[in-house]
Amino acid sequence: MEQKGFLILENAMVFEGKAFGYRGESTGEVVFTTSMTGYLETLTDPSYYGQIVVQTFPLIGNYGVIPSDFESKHPYLKAYIVREWCQAPSNFRCGGILDTFLRDKGVVGLYGIDTRALTRIVREHGVMNGKIVTEPNITPELMEEIRSYRVTDSVESTTCKEKEVYPAEGPEGEKRHVVLMDFGAKRNIRRELCKRGCRVTVVPAHTTAEGILALAPDGLMLSNGPGDPVDNLSIVNELKKLEKAQLPTFGICLGHQLLALSQGGRTEKLKYGHRGANQPAVCLETGRIYITSQNHGYAVVSESLPPSAKVSFVNGNDGTCEGIEYRNMPAFSVQFHPEAAAGPLDTGFLFDRFIRMIDNKEGK
Repeated sequence: MEQKGFLILENAMVFEGKAFGYRGESTGEVVFTTSMTGYLETLTDPSYYGQIVVQTFPLIGNYGVIPSDFESKHPYLKAYIVREWCQAPSNFRCGGILDTFLRDKGVVGLYGIDTRALTRIVREHGVMNGKIVTEPNITPELMEEIRSYRVTDSVESTTCKEKEVYPAEGPEGEKRHVVLMDFGAKRNIRRELCKRGCRVTVVPAHTTAEGILALAPDGLMLSNGPGDPVDNLSIVNELKKLEKAQLPTFGICLGHQLLALSQGGRTEKLKYGHRGANQPAVCLETGRIYITSQNHGYAVVSESLPPSAKVSFVNGNDGTCEGIEYRNMPAFSVQFHPEAAAGPLDTGFLFDRFIRMIDNKEGK
């Protein structure tokens, strides 16, 4: 028997749907993603920590559950909302169905909602909190609970607990050693480095500058991750210390924001963020537009950057900062995801650029 479920937004709007996945209630920040595929990568992306994710594409789950496509060990999102979920997936790699996966992982699901109408509300009014409940009993206490919700301890909750080492892959063998600071890293960042001849040492987010340098890396990778970047000022201070080491550095998403903060920049919260696999990023040097995968609710304020930093990419829709190059150290960063699994591969060349930066530094 189908069980009803309700999404209550902090503006008191109510959407009725049907429950699937884990049966229960959940409060979170309601965001939407416009990706047509890659729902497994979305579900297991740690950057969605603390959020209720809405898929704008109407049918989700049609190729089932494929564990090798996961971007982390388990989901970090608070709940998952779709228009329709496929109960009979068809794919030779399929290892299960979406409903069972969500139930096993404790993720509350809701379907049968007009997700595009919900998305328009978020676009018009901005990201807002919401709660999935079994009964739509709106009380002052419930509304206060929803409105007071805040995503906290996001990096601490998604980073690895201890150092992990992954061997280099590919025909050239091990030629470089890269330390990857894990702020909630997607697995494919590490894979992209390994297949380019890098041994990758993944370290917890709060590893000190001294601890990183003690590993004698050839390069430093700053990963993606969830939450408000200004909640991580201790990490920002360690990145500031690392500037003196002149270590080749590449930052992605949250890593991009934290690196900018370490150089005196500021960040701001966007009205509804950029989430999806169809976001245009304009390279200011060439004017070329790249289609990128993105998942972030904050952006670096371009005007706040010091003279030693130059904006390299901007978002093609709203002109916000999407990339930075630094003149005072061998470092660059981007707001989008060049590892893009699953998503466009247009910007994978940035990993090659990072490798060249390392090799030029080492005289290889």
